[in-house]
Amino acid sequence: MIRNLKYAFKYVSKKLVIDDKMYRIVTVEDKVRVPPTKLGLNVHEAVYNSIAEQMEGMLEPKLGIVLSVVDIVNIGEGKIVAGNPGVFYNTTFKLLAFKPEMNELVNGEVIDNTEFGSFVRMGAIDGLIHISQIMDDFVSFDDRNSVFLGRESKRTLKEKDKVKARIISVSFTGSEQNKIGLTMRQTGLGNLNWIADEKKKTKKAKE
Repeated sequence: MIRNLKYAFKYVSKKLVIDDKMYRIVTVEDKVRVPPTKLGLNVHEAVYNSIAEQMEGMLEPKLGIVLSVVDIVNIGEGKIVAGNPGVFYNTTFKLLAFKPEMNELVNGEVIDNTEFGSFVRMGAIDGLIHISQIMDDFVSFDDRNSVFLGRESKRTLKEKDKVKARIISVSFTGSEQNKIGLTMRQTGLGNLNWIADEKKKTKKAKE
């Protein structure tokens, strides 16, 4: 389950691209609670494990999805709060996060086709290509075979196809209604097989 992340992010220290998707290393300063069950570990391990359990898989609208704890930069002195059995450490640490950006190009795989569109897995989150955004053609849906078909182009889009798309809408609310809208109607986008075929046609036309 993706939960809303309510911690204070200070700054983004680095952006990086992995498999054509935008990830970022984020430096965070926050109080980390180490529960009694982890007090037998050394401080570094206890703090690291506590952060991982609290934050990995969470979603923060401005940051995206927190994937993993990258590094513990600094751990302050532990403090005990009356009525709380845990120990709190002022900690600086780094997280790896994934956040789709508007107009970003993404590669993905079709994981489900429905009558209203195609769901594409792109890294840590899925996006939706509405049927009107699948291709620049009249598109029909074969429900029995879960395949989209272009009337003029005869192009098809089926589950497990690899695609290249552009992000046209991002809605991160921290709820189960998070949505990423995609399009493949623009030049150079679509099923990777379509793109390869177009390159062959262009090359042949120049010969």
